[in-house]
Amino acid sequence: MNGVQMHDGRVDWVDYAKGFCIIFVVMMHSTLGVEAAAGRTGWLHPLVAFALPFRMPDFFMISGLFLANVIDRPWRQYLDRKVVHFAYFYLLWMTIQFAVKAPDLAGHGGFSEVARLYLLSLIDPFGTLWFIYLLPIFFVVIKLTRRVPMPIVWLFGAALEIAHVNTGWMVPDEFAARFVYCYTGYVMAKPIFALTARAQQHPVWAVRGLIIWALVNGGFVAVGYETRPYFSLLLGLAGAVAVVTAASLMAMADLFKPLRYCGRNSIVIYLAFFLPMAATRTALLKIAPGADIGSIAALTTLAGVLGSLALYWGVRGTWANVLFERPRLFHVAPPKRTAVLQPAE
Repeated sequence: MNGVQMHDGRVDWVDYAKGFCIIFVVMMHSTLGVEAAAGRTGWLHPLVAFALPFRMPDFFMISGLFLANVIDRPWRQYLDRKVVHFAYFYLLWMTIQFAVKAPDLAGHGGFSEVARLYLLSLIDPFGTLWFIYLLPIFFVVIKLTRRVPMPIVWLFGAALEIAHVNTGWMVPDEFAARFVYCYTGYVMAKPIFALTARAQQHPVWAVRGLIIWALVNGGFVAVGYETRPYFSLLLGLAGAVAVVTAASLMAMADLFKPLRYCGRNSIVIYLAFFLPMAATRTALLKIAPGADIGSIAALTTLAGVLGSLALYWGVRGTWANVLFERPRLFHVAPPKRTAVLQPAE
């Protein structure tokens, strides 16, 4: 890719965009969790609110960005890479989360309730893991509809988002809210890459555009329009464009390598951050119950990110590496490389 900064075959600005979003995801869960436990809000709350319109839309758009490269592969290979891969990590980490939360859940409803919720999680995603549950569904739907004219599918996805479907079930509700962004990444990959290249060629204009976007996004959030029909779609798409633009500027100088590394390992962080996050939140609120809530949320965010990466580093080269790499046993098609394990991302 001419003009595209890359490391180890990965596009830098894509990893920067993923890093940006995964940090905001951990920050959201950390901040809202701390605030709920403490009964008051902190200085990070406005930043979490600012990111609401674009935090997940950009993640899903990036997830669809390279789908055109594999969409025409045979079904068996496609399902192995795009469905079984994520199903393995969902089932594994859903089980781990249940093991951690089982004592508390059992205390409220007995172990029969734990079993019921575990089985329910096979059809209704559990906790923070809904993102990797939805991705395979999106990938299958996009492959099934690849012969359907693009405007029809996109407008259908946009209509679903605008409808703000609310059945009370995670899969239909989040499918309706997020499919349009994943599909946009798939069908608009070339224009998105052209946009990032143009931003790097004209960084001053790109920064000006980002400032205008930040003011507009912040204004709509301040008046409570970010979740209204039509506005949520427009803000989601605009925010996703803003994130990839900002990421392309970061990639030019590559001054924020830790952020790029987080993006490269965004699924690792997404899978494991709840463990160090919950432990840190509980400890800090017990040790310093009167401390500044924003600072506790920031420390909890940092612990969630670094703790998940520390776990990843700690298990590499051991049998526990199956936490983040899929063993050959759980493939339905030959692995794309000779290694016994396939990384989570």
